[in-house]
Parts: sequence; C-alpha cells; structure tokens
Amino acid sequence: MTTPDPAAQLLQAAQKMAQLGLNKGTSGNASLRLADGLLITPSGIPAEQLTAQSMVFMDWQGVAEAGKKPSSEWRFHRDILQARSDMHAVVHCHSMFATTIACMGRDVPPFHYMIATAGGDNIRCAPYALFGTQALSEVAVTALQDRLACLLVHHGMIALGRNLAQALAIAVEVENLCEQYWRLLQFGEPTLLTAAQMREVQAQFRGYGQWAQSESQFGEQGQRGESE
Repeated sequence: MTTPDPAAQLLQAAQKMAQLGLNKGTSGNASLRLADGLLITPSGIPAEQLTAQSMVFMDWQGVAEAGKKPSSEWRFHRDILQARSDMHAVVHCHSMFATTIACMGRDVPPFHYMIATAGGDNIRCAPYALFGTQALSEVAVTALQDRLACLLVHHGMIALGRNLAQALAIAVEVENLCEQYWRLLQFGEPTLLTAAQMREVQAQFRGYGQWAQSESQFGEQGQRGESE
C-alpha cells in the first residue's frame, strides 16, 4: 500500500479550503503533524499557486527549513499541536460567516445540536491578539481546550482534527453553523438547547459518522514521508 505523501495531503487540503470558499487570496493556512515537527503552508502564496514543494517543514522549536517562509501563524499551529497530542491537523480560515460572528466577539451558543461537532456545548471566541504573535497563540490554545474549533475575535476560525479531512469537515460545519446563527440573530436571540440536552448529543456523537472515524481520503498524520 502506498503511503500518502504529507506534502500532497496538505496541498490538497489548502486547495480544497479555497474551492469551498473558506479562504480567498492568501488568507488562511493549514498544518499537519509529523514525527519530528510539523508541515505547514507557506506565507503569502495563493492556493492556486501552491505546489507540494511549497510546503514548509518546521521543527518543534519553530525553526523552518532553509529557504522557505512558513505561514505567519506558525506559532499557533505549533503550540496547538504540542498542546493537543490527540490532534494531528490544524486549519485556519477567514471564512465569511465565522469571521462575521468572530468580529462580533460572540461565542456561538447551542442553538443547534450540531454545535457538538466542535467538541462541546458552544464554540468559544478567543480574545483579540495581533496576528502572527505568541499572544494570539496563547489565547487560541486556551479557547481550544476540550474543543475542536474556536473563533478568533476580529480575525477568523481555527478547526482541528485527527487528520486533515476531519479538520476540514469541522471547519465546513462551523462555517455553516455560523451562517445559521447570523441569520437567526436577524430575528433576535435564538432559543438554546440545555446543558443536559447537549450532553445527550455529545454521547450520541461518540459513535456517529465521520466524527468517530480515524481514517479518511487525506490519510492519517504523517512522518517525513511515511505515516505514524
């Protein structure tokens, strides 16, 4: 069986984010855990111009391979992967509705049971910090405790997964939920599910569909040229 190439997986994920409208231009980024560091999308290159060779390897000290410039958001990718040994992929989007809600500084409450796909009974919105800084990394790591996604105020969204496909699927679902929430807010504050109801949903989700799967079309986390 041929082992998926991590750089090819990351390229496919970055291009898929653009195709789905989650990112435009050079916004957004993605990373994949490797055995000795992480692979991350480069800084300032539109998705349609990326190649597998564009992807940047970084070690856990934040040293990038020579001659390549990683995404300016490499700090939160590295720190999230170090803080969350259960997760192996991170995607960051400036998608329309997640960013709209983030700019309102709102957590997304349990107005719909699918909020549980983000790992809890709400989607937290992290406090503001300048992009590319250690301060942003720290608030993101905190907002993602026991969660698979969060918003970043005045910025966008982060989603995590056991692999790139799961991280991307969660990002798509969070964007959809943020659109629904935005539309509901046009009529006022929505009715919310209770904590007990959300616990029932989370218990049901443990064996449900793609959220319970560990393999996908993008493959598992990679080492440098082979899967772990």
